[in-house]
Amino acid sequence: MHVRGHGGTGKRRFRPMTGGSDSPDWSGAPEGWNWAAQDEDGRWFWYGVKPVPGIGGGVWRAPSRAQAYAGQGAPNPEWYESLRERPG
Repeated sequence: MHVRGHGGTGKRRFRPMTGGSDSPDWSGAPEGWNWAAQDEDGRWFWYGVKPVPGIGGGVWRAPSRAQAYAGQGAPNPEWYESLRERPG
């Protein structure tokens, strides 16, 4: 999997979400990464720190080493409502 912000050169071996889910399966999240959020285009990302909405809208932001692709969902015009904290 590619780490966002690294131009596709960084790879992580995190299990992506499976199709048909409206949010990623937490069993695929890296240990200690307690946040997930969906961008407007439908892509979900795991976050090692709590992300914030991007200034231009449509995306969540965190330091590039603290975010990793989690899977693809349907485009979400209410992406800003998607932030999830790891249960438990």
